[in-house]
Amino acid sequence: MSPERYLAELARSLGALETLARQPKTVLESSVPACPGWTLDALFGHLGSIERWAAAVVRAGKYVEEQAPPAEKAATWFLEGAPGFLATMNSLDPADPCWNFGPPPRTAGFWLRRQAHEHAIHLVDAHQASGVPGPEFAEDFMLDGVDEALAMFAPRQLRLQRMTAPERAVTFQVPDGMAWTFGTGDIAASVTAPPREMYLGLWGRSSLSGAAVLDGDTDLALRVIRGPLTP
Repeated sequence: MSPERYLAELARSLGALETLARQPKTVLESSVPACPGWTLDALFGHLGSIERWAAAVVRAGKYVEEQAPPAEKAATWFLEGAPGFLATMNSLDPADPCWNFGPPPRTAGFWLRRQAHEHAIHLVDAHQASGVPGPEFAEDFMLDGVDEALAMFAPRQLRLQRMTAPERAVTFQVPDGMAWTFGTGDIAASVTAPPREMYLGLWGRSSLSGAAVLDGDTDLALRVIRGPLTP
């Protein structure tokens, strides 16, 4: 996907999140189902921290420490920082060298993709916590998110020893569409699900094991799905 498309998706999700951050305190105190221990206000604190961190990394071109969110009124803090964050994302040159935690080449463009999906997934969280129907995303954007999860995050989870390497390979695929293979050796199982279920399921925002068709070694497929494939 193009940098312009990532920016458009990011701006759309950020605008929706800003609206939800202005909800009454009683709503902001609601729990976030996919993030145990977090309230909606804490979710906005996380986003505000991530945005300030990503923007600082882009401006410096190197790693910087992440700023902790405030203990109270985090949604207000998020709202205060959102315009500057988006301005930084809009002004970056995707080809500029820049630290990131993805594979080479390490350029600033990484942050456009990462923040577009970071905000999309947390928009789902905010909708769930607010008790409103989930947001809709374009199919090609969700497929790009599946690619980020399986081609970038899942290998990183293995490198960081956050999950056990599968003894054989598992293929993830969408009907009549793209496929990704995770693991080495012979392909012993496959996981097939529509783009939305695959995208949200890989991030633990829906039940991938319940929505997917599992073929082959289903025990292996379930172990890989539980991973965790993403942070």
